Amino acid sequence: MSSNSIINTLTRVGIAAIGLLAPVAAFAQEATETATEAAPAAAEAAINSGDTAWMLTSTVLVLFMILPGLALFYGGLVRSKNMLSVLMQCLVVSAAIMIVWVVYGYSLAFSNGGGLNTFVGGFEKLFLAGVTPDSVSGSIPEYVFIAFQMTFACITPALIVGAFAERIKFSAVVLFCILWVTFVYFPMAHMVWSGDGALMWDWGAIDFAGGTVVHINAGVAGLVGALMVGKRTGFGKDMMAPHSMTLTMVGASMLWVGWYGFNAGSAAAANGVAGLAMINTFTATAGAVVAWCVIETVARGKASMLGAASGVIAGLVAVTPAAGAVGPIGAIVLGAIASGLCYFFVSVVKNKFGYDDTADVFGVHGVGGIVGAIGSGIFAATSLGGVGYAEGITMGVQVWIQIKSVIVTILWCGIGSAILYKIVDMIVGLRVAVEAEREGLDLSSHGEAAYHS
Repeated sequence: MSSNSIINTLTRVGIAAIGLLAPVAAFAQEATETATEAAPAAAEAAINSGDTAWMLTSTVLVLFMILPGLALFYGGLVRSKNMLSVLMQCLVVSAAIMIVWVVYGYSLAFSNGGGLNTFVGGFEKLFLAGVTPDSVSGSIPEYVFIAFQMTFACITPALIVGAFAERIKFSAVVLFCILWVTFVYFPMAHMVWSGDGALMWDWGAIDFAGGTVVHINAGVAGLVGALMVGKRTGFGKDMMAPHSMTLTMVGASMLWVGWYGFNAGSAAAANGVAGLAMINTFTATAGAVVAWCVIETVARGKASMLGAASGVIAGLVAVTPAAGAVGPIGAIVLGAIASGLCYFFVSVVKNKFGYDDTADVFGVHGVGGIVGAIGSGIFAATSLGGVGYAEGITMGVQVWIQIKSVIVTILWCGIGSAILYKIVDMIVGLRVAVEAEREGLDLSSHGEAAYHS
């Protein structure tokens, strides 16, 4: 055979081989494209659009609780010369914590902490490392879960602001809140909510939306702050009545509306548990408002607007840990009990011991959170309309778990907060000068006035 014939034969064989291999190459390319698309497709399949829409809404509702809800609630309770200072503290603290949360807070609260997992998370998600639009948390995008939990991290230190309002340095507030979420809030959130291996999660503690993590935590930190910062100049002598009960009522109403995101959103889905949490947020608050008004009428002869607004907050705080575990009727009773005990602490205990908790952060959030946390263990019983307990758990066992959780929260927050207040005092000082306090923090700290005659 000539060389030309050999070349022609080889050419025909090569063309035939290419023809045979073409479908294989095409199939391989399709397989690669399919594999590339598989991960996003799987993520999309795991994401429930209804759950996601509800959680996006809930996240915005919790922000609405802080700004403008909590800011106006506290702003109305202080004197007019300190109105802007409280608004400023709530605003800037929230903004600062948002930054801290995405830098390292989410990682410390919700990632695996390795050897420290019982108490705090690790560092694998610093700067939200590894989180993408395709990352999933349950049935929602992880970014949505991160944003929702971020609002909880923002409102908790903002709640503390009301305890020492009207006499603390602005720089001290911001520095303390950053340190406090780092060493107190993030570990508490991890212990309660981060899953297997975390202290109170493994105990089986019931804390649906933050009775320990948010309210007892903030209440105890507020009480420690009120004691360590000291009383306002003229406390017990000068008139220190709230300057605008109108704004306090507006703020309380906004808090109630936003709280549906706080409680019902903690179901992390648009389902029956969210519905239960929602109706409980109605009924517990209603029970607390009516109870506070009745108690005031019996004790003082008149029901006050301040009392009714305080009842709103007491009921909301008490039902927060219990929202997904108790029934609507049990929630009414729980709210009423919380109202009575909060009234006692605000009207009797506070006066007896003489501490200056400006907006009754401990008296309402601390006490209400304790009542709600322990009450969750009682009213979760099916015989009282609740959803019941985990297998093998009785009411007595669950109540003891709740009590242990409350004790750990009080000790962790109380000791940690005292240390952090002392550190802040050494770095920037806690109190403004007496002259600045008498002038009002609006002018002395911010160079502005809320009102002009």
